[in-house]
Amino acid sequence: MSGARVAAVQRQAIAMYLESAPRKTFASAVEWPGWSRSGRDEAGALAALAAYGPRYAEAIREAGLGFRPPAGPDGLRIVGRLTGGAGTDFGVPSVYAPGDEEPVAGAELARLAALVRACWTTFDAAAAAVSAAGLASGPRGGGRKVDKIRTHVAEAEGGYLGRLGWKAPPDPEARRSVILEAMAAVGPLGVPPPGPRGGTRWPVRYFARRLAWHTLDHAWEIRDRTLP
Repeated sequence: MSGARVAAVQRQAIAMYLESAPRKTFASAVEWPGWSRSGRDEAGALAALAAYGPRYAEAIREAGLGFRPPAGPDGLRIVGRLTGGAGTDFGVPSVYAPGDEEPVAGAELARLAALVRACWTTFDAAAAAVSAAGLASGPRGGGRKVDKIRTHVAEAEGGYLGRLGWKAPPDPEARRSVILEAMAAVGPLGVPPPGPRGGTRWPVRYFARRLAWHTLDHAWEIRDRTLP
């Protein structure tokens, strides 16, 4: 393949970054919140991200953004290598991507909101489809039932809202509306101002990526464990 052809392919590849810690590496798509997968090393994380491309495409279909999964890792373009930490090794993408702290508004903010809503739809559908037989026990999720997973996801959303400086209402449906409201309010700032007691605040871009990843990770867990 000529140098010009290689350059053209690279430009068309999906931008993503790697977050590496001693025991685990995450590969995350910069512009596609929720599409983050891990592996023991860079190669494993890239392979996992590419393998989940079709599942991600299905998950965000309702957003209507024309996502096309790559045929393999060659369709991914690394734009950053970041140093992870204990959270990374624990199994959570914990480091901001390049440019995450930049303000986001208008059509770009609406796009992030549409992707978050699509991930919620996918999670709700997976949970609703669980049969009377329930979920299989095993390494992924242990014996946790679907109601416990729902509660866990809702509680995590409340914690994430705190990272934007907002309080979560007790009702899960109201909480989702508040999440979208908070994203719209904080997005033009990039990063919310620090609270009166300090504490870490999240850029809206990272907030959307982290929330969408957590939502889809559990949606896929439910589908993988659903008994016929």
